[in-house]
Amino acid sequence: MTSVSPRTRRRLVLAAVCLAALCMPLSFTGPAIAIPSIAFDLHGSPLALAWISNAFMLSFGSCLMAAGALADRHGRKRLFLLGLSVFTAAALALAYAPSIAVLGLLRAVQGLGCALALSSGLAALAQEFDGAARARAFSLIGTSFGTGLAFGPIAAGSLVASLGWRSLFALTALAGLAALILAACTMRESRDPQAAGLDIAGALSFTGALSLLTYGLLQAPHSGWSSPSSCVLLAGAALLLALFLLVERRHARPMLDLSLFRLPAFAGVQLLAAAPAFSYVVLLVLLPARLIGIEGYSAYAAGAMMLALSAPMLVLPILAGLAAQRLLAAHICSAGLLLTSGGLLWLSLCAPGVPAATLLGPLLLIGAGISLPWGLMDGLAVSVVPVERAGMAAGIFNTTRVAGEGIALAIVAALLATFTATALRALSGVDSSAAVLAAPLLAIGDLRQAAALLPHASVQELAQAYGAAFRHLLQVLAAISTASALLLAFLRQPAGTFACSRHGTHERFVTRAELLRLDQDRTSL
Repeated sequence: MTSVSPRTRRRLVLAAVCLAALCMPLSFTGPAIAIPSIAFDLHGSPLALAWISNAFMLSFGSCLMAAGALADRHGRKRLFLLGLSVFTAAALALAYAPSIAVLGLLRAVQGLGCALALSSGLAALAQEFDGAARARAFSLIGTSFGTGLAFGPIAAGSLVASLGWRSLFALTALAGLAALILAACTMRESRDPQAAGLDIAGALSFTGALSLLTYGLLQAPHSGWSSPSSCVLLAGAALLLALFLLVERRHARPMLDLSLFRLPAFAGVQLLAAAPAFSYVVLLVLLPARLIGIEGYSAYAAGAMMLALSAPMLVLPILAGLAAQRLLAAHICSAGLLLTSGGLLWLSLCAPGVPAATLLGPLLLIGAGISLPWGLMDGLAVSVVPVERAGMAAGIFNTTRVAGEGIALAIVAALLATFTATALRALSGVDSSAAVLAAPLLAIGDLRQAAALLPHASVQELAQAYGAAFRHLLQVLAAISTASALLLAFLRQPAGTFACSRHGTHERFVTRAELLRLDQDRTSL
């Protein structure tokens, strides 16, 4: 598109990356609403159904750092187009998946495409924009994610109710194709001239560690936490993680520059990336299972209820970005996490079966609280490194965020199944071994099959047992959110005040106070 002005071209590039960013939450929240329909159509065990979400998140999170390094070396536009092509092809194939196994495999491929597109897209934006324009661009990325999170569940519920669950993947394929065409026509190629080759040993050890950890956490409620299989999987994950850290320490240009974690600002950004996983993202999967499976909501009604959780994402991320011009970003993020913690505790008081209106208050508070750090995270991630390393910065940050979300999903699913088993054992006439078998089914909202395994327990008793387990889980999540908020509040936070200042052919990072002094000097001249 050589006929358009540079400003228009940059806006079209931003639109392409925002559209790609919109596809990613749709690919996460949509299948969560559709899992009951997928289970009815394709069948599958609780463990197999869990991989519908976890395969996507695992592949997405484990490949982000490698994708960032590849984008820096081989070109951001090239990797962005490749990622969107893989994502779109996988989404189209998912619409015709014949079995749970094939669906899980294709979800992993779809996650790989998302990793390539997200890392390279954010790095491309860092090249296209600088200063205040860059902050606004990344705020729009946060808003795009928020739009997908807000409207993804209700759109998924509508499609599942009218056209079936396969239409979800056809819709995301169309959106991916549109972003692909727009980027191909407008995006410029850029790369890091000093980028080294891909750290293959680091990529393999990191992916292996995440895979073993996730699988170990998911199957532990079925086989037991102290079973040989659980111990082997978790020990293997620890060994591969240690190997990954050893490889990264010795690599000349590693995927993960461990020295960056000595900077409080960089470490704080990574903590901020992981915190929403436990306080917000897991609810995007757990709440639809509760609403549809335990409380009897339709897919559309569950999607509409989830809108209360995600709707604040449409506005508050941008407002948080504006507030960060006057307030410390760390304090804004900390306050948001404390609000989220309050919402989780409020939601824990809402037992299954309460009127729908009772849920609106806590869901809105959780969504509003988490929206405050959400609007600041992406911009902070690329502000602590030189712009040439933006691909690595985006890769590290989003790896922490997405890998944290995948691990959080596995941990929370295991905790909910464990709490549910404890609650079932407390019921009169329930055998302990039967409770262990029924707990994972009840935890994913399969009330019918759980009742078949526990004939001496009524449906009302099973719902009450689930409600007690869900209440305990929410209390744990609130404690994690509160601890994260307190840690963020006491971190030094140069990252929120960094901006880019160009002098001639050189570029350095300066604080906002320095920029104000520079502006005053220019005015006096």
